Amino acid sequence: MAKKVSGGRTAAKKKAHAKPAYSLSTLKPPKGSRHRKVRVGRGMGSKLGKTSGSGDKGQKSRRGYSRRRGFEGGQMPLHRRMPKRGFHNLFRVSYSVVNLEELNVFPAGETVTPDLLRAHGFVRRATDPIKVLGDGELKTKLAIHAHAFSASAKDKITKAGGTFEVVTA
Repeated sequence: MAKKVSGGRTAAKKKAHAKPAYSLSTLKPPKGSRHRKVRVGRGMGSKLGKTSGSGDKGQKSRRGYSRRRGFEGGQMPLHRRMPKRGFHNLFRVSYSVVNLEELNVFPAGETVTPDLLRAHGFVRRATDPIKVLGDGELKTKLAIHAHAFSASAKDKITKAGGTFEVVTA
């Protein structure tokens, strides 16, 4: 027979009704993660009475104040004082460049495409069009597809026996 426990229940029944270690009613935030809100304007003894830490008068002491980025109190802001120089073309095409010398890693007869160049890590940005420049010598016969070629790159590719094709984006 099971041993009697105080309250008239047996030990076996008491274990069956034990609460789990964690439940919604026992959850608490970690120690030190919650801070009490500082209550300002509660008298001079609280150190934050009267002006509630906002100082005296002026726009910054008012409720709802927020200044825009770069605002210098009505003074001409720095970004407007600095002289503007040059012309910035909004329609400029920025190419990722690959030199011919780098393409010598591909075996002869291979078709080099923009996707292949990206896969091999020659080009970092996936959205930029690719331009092949004529720096170095091409030692293998390749069929190169790119968005643009320099004149010297075209000459060196044809001298090596390869072909080039301009790809549209």
